[in-house]
Amino acid sequence: MSIESVFASATPLAARMRPESIEHIVGQKDFLKPGSPLNRLLDATASGSNSSVILWGPPGTGKTSIANVIALKGHKKFQQLSAISAGVKEVREVIEQAKVDSGLYGLATVLFLDEIHRFSKAQQDSLLPAVEAGWVTLVAATTENPAFSVISPLLSRSVVLQLEPLSTDDVTALLQRALVDPRGLDNHAVLTDDALASILQRANGDARRALTTLDAAAYTAFVREPSSKTLTVLPADVEASFATAFARYDRAGDQHYDVISAFIKSVRGSDADAAIHYLARMILGGEDPRFIARRLVILAAEDVGLADPTALGVATSAAEAVQLIGMPEGRIPLAEATIYLALAPKSNTAYNAINSAIADVESGLAPGVPKHLRGTGYSSAKGFGSGIGYVYPHDDSKGVVQQVYTPDGVADKQYFLPKSVGKEREYVELWRKLRAIIRGDSA
Repeated sequence: MSIESVFASATPLAARMRPESIEHIVGQKDFLKPGSPLNRLLDATASGSNSSVILWGPPGTGKTSIANVIALKGHKKFQQLSAISAGVKEVREVIEQAKVDSGLYGLATVLFLDEIHRFSKAQQDSLLPAVEAGWVTLVAATTENPAFSVISPLLSRSVVLQLEPLSTDDVTALLQRALVDPRGLDNHAVLTDDALASILQRANGDARRALTTLDAAAYTAFVREPSSKTLTVLPADVEASFATAFARYDRAGDQHYDVISAFIKSVRGSDADAAIHYLARMILGGEDPRFIARRLVILAAEDVGLADPTALGVATSAAEAVQLIGMPEGRIPLAEATIYLALAPKSNTAYNAINSAIADVESGLAPGVPKHLRGTGYSSAKGFGSGIGYVYPHDDSKGVVQQVYTPDGVADKQYFLPKSVGKEREYVELWRKLRAIIRGDSA
């Protein structure tokens, strides 16, 4: 194949290099072992079984390739739909054709449904009759946890395989194969070490993105050196092909929960650099900045708390600023609040206090309010003894008086247990003295 014909192909490099046998699948070593669920599934498919499978994993880990291998292994017709663009109508058309192919020609069909998590419950329900009757072998792919995104009847009828991100060695092997394979660049291009490193960094374990980047970079090198017999792909070619690196983030899926979790835990752990990294991933991934701001407000009260009472004001101001100015400028107050909260001293005493009190009340510890503390805003209050005996603290020079505030059974409870951190350090001795006065103990 000439160098010109390599780039004349309308089929993307990633599609041309799609594995045709299980031996060509890279990564997923646990699935390729003899006796593994995938091997057993392939053997069953080859013998005529219609076992369905759900492939769960990040983009570019081989979900489509595995589906293709399942179809080839069983000599079945391969039909591919994406839940992004297809609906029940398209699914039914494939199923009806599968019934015809099976009845007239004895040809079985593999239906590969990508992004199944984007199908509603009703849309997923429409697949059940075909799966149960064996009209199609369903291979569904999802980047989200199927336990939350796929209906139970489909889960119970399918083998679920979790795919892991590809390692650097895995992606390197794919790229080297694409450089020499007649279906790929057919020895018409070579990668410098720096260009390879650049592609690996941009791919981030995504085989499809790695091959797409190589395809675009090689074409850039071809435009630069149209008369060259063997193209040398340079880092500049990679840079020119993809100006910005791909940031993997699914704001509606597992990445949404995983990245925000890592973000909160990094701030709580006082690692400002890690927190800013996760903040950048959320911003580039299109996360709602108001969601980030709300989580910062919660964190300021829950994890910084009384160790730095101004932290809540900083977080709230950042949330208001995001509402006011929007994005992309909103990233700046979000970053400011993130760094401030990460560096602030940490205390969860307020969080613990309210949780402990709620737990006691839920368990039934909610005795009547002492009469002297009850409301007196109605004419017959005194007749019920409400407010009688109450001591007004402002009448005392100290501003605090000995008085019973807790109802029966709660006096011995201590919900607020201050820590000797940050501003809260001042409350340790203060609270001890206040409790002594209120309860009439010796200070």
